[in-house]
Amino acid sequence: MAANAAALLDALAARGWSLGTAESLTGGLLAATVVEVPGASRVFAGSVVAYDPAVKISLLGVDQSVIERVGTVDEQVATQMATGACRALGVDVAVATTGVAGPGPSEGHPAGTVWLACAWPEGVSTRRLALTGERCEVRATAVAAALTLVAEAIGRTSTGGGPDLSQGLT
Repeated sequence: MAANAAALLDALAARGWSLGTAESLTGGLLAATVVEVPGASRVFAGSVVAYDPAVKISLLGVDQSVIERVGTVDEQVATQMATGACRALGVDVAVATTGVAGPGPSEGHPAGTVWLACAWPEGVSTRRLALTGERCEVRATAVAAALTLVAEAIGRTSTGGGPDLSQGLT
């Protein structure tokens, strides 16, 4: 996974873009994966680990009424986390993770339900995952999928500059 993160950081650096993360389900694992890459600081600004809904609201600007209406495991929440991380961290690109790692269900969603969102200068991309496995496997797979989502988003950008990673990360 570190090789995927390294390739992604190179592509972001080629565009002159910075990266941040907003994590719930992954609890900092995504940021830890990124900072395993030597030189990550040239691109990576930081992370907000917003495990508690109140942190999502206060630090990332997630609309409380959305959480009250749909819970935290939702596309709207992931989107607001990613856009909020762009603002809070002052970055060009932010990726957010929210969901249920398990072992049991939460908020009416089965373990393995994951929402990811990537906010970048040209928009927001989201992805819903229905993962299986133990808690640690769900979290690790969500991290890999989040890196892929960012690669796909920046690979689609019209800004150019750097390799197209949209097919390269798995």
